Amino acid sequence: MKRKAPCKINLALDILGRRPDGYHEMDMIMQTVSLWDCVTVRPASAGFVIHAGGDLIPAGKKSLEQRAAESFFAHVGREMPGLCVELEKRTPAYAGLGGGSADVAALLRILRDTYAPDLRDETLEAIGLEIGSDMPFCVRGGTALAQGRGERLTDLPPLPPCWIVLCKPSFGIPTPELFALVDGQRLTRRPDLAGMRAALEREDLEGVAARLGNVFEQVLPPDYQEVFAIRDRMREEGALNAAMSGSGPTAFGLFREEETARAAARTLERTWPETFVAQPVGKLSDQKDLEIFSESV
Repeated sequence: MKRKAPCKINLALDILGRRPDGYHEMDMIMQTVSLWDCVTVRPASAGFVIHAGGDLIPAGKKSLEQRAAESFFAHVGREMPGLCVELEKRTPAYAGLGGGSADVAALLRILRDTYAPDLRDETLEAIGLEIGSDMPFCVRGGTALAQGRGERLTDLPPLPPCWIVLCKPSFGIPTPELFALVDGQRLTRRPDLAGMRAALEREDLEGVAARLGNVFEQVLPPDYQEVFAIRDRMREEGALNAAMSGSGPTAFGLFREEETARAAARTLERTWPETFVAQPVGKLSDQKDLEIFSESV
């Protein structure tokens, strides 16, 4: 069985503080987009085998996918059968796009459809949370307010039709490093999540774009300032607005017109090859949305 694993962007990301359990209290508006990996699951004689890009991932430390599969079968009360998982990767890694979480979420949807079709979405999201904070949203998809660690989800009206350019520089950013920097600084500019929710209710794309924001941008060290060059170039090339997604370093811009988005992406690609054009994707239970394919420029 094969499923697409669409990644996410953070239209707005705020951090309210560090919690006693060591996690951070988050306040985010998240959006699934049509840039995705594909996950295929086949029966195996025994054990758990995973391939990525045709390469066998060596045994040793358990992958997120194996941990998720083991947790799934523990929840449904049956022994895990032999499984072979193949990942076809398109989403950049360590990019702030939740690509790894999306892969695990697609695997969980396959396992639910195959072995426990009556399992509720909320249960699948809870299983995902055991693996990572982005998992519940990646299981659900669409447009949602994510609070707590990311597990408290509230469905929001969909992002109005638009085109999204995503551009990743050549480096990655360690997420723990940015959280540590946030803990040591006073954040002065916070995204207007209430205003963005109201703009989504009005189907006001310009209103959403005007409120894009990510508090991680306030603590980016000098070595990562190229993110701002990408963000600013998107605005120069016609984006309604642009921001960094998650803990970066991918920046994304919202465009009303496809032609403008593709022209901007071609310009960006000359300097930053990992550039993609995508569209918003609705909740992943709505399979027709998964017919929208992203394209590398």
